[in-house]
Amino acid sequence: MPELPEVETVRRGLNQVTLYQTITGGDVLLDRTIAHPSSLPEFLTGLQGTAIAQWHRRGKYLLAELIQLPSLATPTDSPIPATPLATTVKRENAEFFANVVRDSSSASYCTQVPFPAMTQIAAGYLGVHLRMTGQLLWTTPESVLPKHTRVRLLFAGDRELRFVDQRTFGQMWWVPPGIPPESIMTGLQALGPEPFAPEFTADYLYDYLHHRQRPIKNALLDQAVVAGVGNIYADEALFLSGIRPQTLCSKISRSRMQQLHGNIVQVLQTSIEAKGTTFSSFRSVEGTNGNYGGIAWVYARDGDPCRTCGTLIERLKLAGRSAHFCPRCQR
Repeated sequence: MPELPEVETVRRGLNQVTLYQTITGGDVLLDRTIAHPSSLPEFLTGLQGTAIAQWHRRGKYLLAELIQLPSLATPTDSPIPATPLATTVKRENAEFFANVVRDSSSASYCTQVPFPAMTQIAAGYLGVHLRMTGQLLWTTPESVLPKHTRVRLLFAGDRELRFVDQRTFGQMWWVPPGIPPESIMTGLQALGPEPFAPEFTADYLYDYLHHRQRPIKNALLDQAVVAGVGNIYADEALFLSGIRPQTLCSKISRSRMQQLHGNIVQVLQTSIEAKGTTFSSFRSVEGTNGNYGGIAWVYARDGDPCRTCGTLIERLKLAGRSAHFCPRCQR
């Protein structure tokens, strides 16, 4: 499943190519991809004639903020960079948007910041979750249609956004204007803090977990603990912290939890810089692979020598999920 770095890579790519261009129509090729509304014509009608002001990320969810185009003087075939718009758009749901991730004009990575007040007319939101194998690809209508294309959104300027999903677990939502996104995309309600948010501190992580009798690897996969961390980066952060994945949370000291906190942030930042990880299906919006897999410490390297000590990496199952670790470097 694409995790935070992969979804963040997609978000950044979409903000480079899709903004301020009219959505002229579309086609749903697999009905169950649309989680809301239940009426497919309503989904397409809600999007038609709008433009995307900005793509946001919350955990592994993508959320496109839609606006009405009549208030825009910008030609639809000339996208405007994302950051200037982010300073001119008012959100009806200020509390929710204080917790989403957007571009910051002062940093190359994403931070959580509240949004200032707005001049354009809100037109709802387009939500996306890639799940196991989802891809969002920016292309032209004339290009060859991939076999597992589930949704096509047509844009002015002869461009198209395709949702491709081999396993068919991915979902899309249209949220009408005036409705909080989390009231329809209910999975948003259960998310813990973003790893780069001020709320995600070493003290928070220790206080939340130190009394729990569950393996630390399982705890890190819980999106209520920290949003966006999955199998890959939990394994990587635990390796860098010298903690075995089956270690109970209650057995981890405050100092080791502090180290783990820092390594979670570090490994996510490193992967974002590498544009994510491609082991099977992940692609950027341009269709390119992520590069983190080539430098991974332990994930998917079972049977290979540890990059630090040379001991063979091992794999075990925890609650049905694979966990990779070095039996010498991790205690």
